[in-house]
Amino acid sequence: MIIFSQAHTERVEYIFNRLEIKGFTYWENVQGEGSKTGEPHRGTHTWPEMNNSILTVVEDDRVHELLVAVRKLDNRSKDAGIRAFVWNIEQAI
Repeated sequence: MIIFSQAHTERVEYIFNRLEIKGFTYWENVQGEGSKTGEPHRGTHTWPEMNNSILTVVEDDRVHELLVAVRKLDNRSKDAGIRAFVWNIEQAI
């Protein structure tokens, strides 16, 4: 799962296209707040920014390259915010 500031939307789409990741679920206008230094993203007058999120299931050997790409994006623009979370999928239909 990748949660990111809307400012990163085109960059995240580029990563998915470049890595040829086709299967995903995408949510727009996700509210939240970073766990350490992040400011709230609430879509309000006080906190106008919003997040988007993507859930994708990729093969184990592709996880690293996706995380590397997300980390590079995070390092380029820390203020916008992007986080990736990985967990194992036991079964899928």
